[in-house]
Amino acid sequence: MVILQRLWARPLLLLPLPPLFWAGNLVLGRALAGSFPPVSLAVGRWVVALACLLPFVIGAIGAQREALFRARGLVFACGAFGIAGYNALGYLALQSAPAASVAFLNSTLPLMVPLAAFLLGVERVSTRVLAGIAISFIGVTWIVARGEPSTLSDLSLAGGEPLVLIAVANYAVYSVLLRRRPADLDPLVFLAATMAAGLLVLLPFWFWELARGATIPTGPGPIAAVLYIGVFASLLAFIIWNRCVATLGASVTGASFHLVALFTAALAFLLLGEPVRPFHLVGAALILGGFGLAAAGGHPAPSRLPGESRS
Repeated sequence: MVILQRLWARPLLLLPLPPLFWAGNLVLGRALAGSFPPVSLAVGRWVVALACLLPFVIGAIGAQREALFRARGLVFACGAFGIAGYNALGYLALQSAPAASVAFLNSTLPLMVPLAAFLLGVERVSTRVLAGIAISFIGVTWIVARGEPSTLSDLSLAGGEPLVLIAVANYAVYSVLLRRRPADLDPLVFLAATMAAGLLVLLPFWFWELARGATIPTGPGPIAAVLYIGVFASLLAFIIWNRCVATLGASVTGASFHLVALFTAALAFLLLGEPVRPFHLVGAALILGGFGLAAAGGHPAPSRLPGESRS
């Protein structure tokens, strides 16, 4: 307990933990590809997370039911984009895309958020930020093409990489919508409600997946993986991430999200034998360069990233 208290008092030591937990989620999602249906994995993840969270917020949910009802549209939209869309599409992408590619493409999230805010009319985006997004997009294109631009003409949504970008776009919209959470609505109550809403959105897709013959593995390995993803990559990552945002600031904490790609590449190499190819490094350099240019424009990385829902 004393060790945990000391860690909590030193958020810089906590900062690498959320990216490490999310990297574990990506590697496990890749390892389970072919044996664990993607929508079922997303459902299992959020059932575990919600079951762990509910005992701590059930009383507050009753006290804030009117505020929740007033924000029902926002709750449903956040559940649809952040809980259901982002996670199910991400696990679907991992069925065919290497974990390292998914992680590097996820690094576009801090840049997609201001772009989504601009497209949704929430805020203006400076020329410098747009230039950073353009540079980052070149890096994304290089990874999607796997270093061979000529292959882009044959690109289809059947490949995992385009699905990653759609998933990240979902989470960018979710991050923008989060800014509209009413101040009188407790963040954990709101999180529990969005988890429940996301599960409702996932249900018809889950039933469709099962109707097509998908089976859920029940061995100790898959069960342990779902428990890890639900507890560590969802709840604990969310709690630690918010602690770091509150004490270190959004810019420093948001920049640490790029550690996900580094940790994922290392874990995928050690545990799955996935090599890190030159096109990964070139694309990652462009993504990070674009992020650095955008951050220099005075727009900090978003304070609500995958720890707010998931990853």
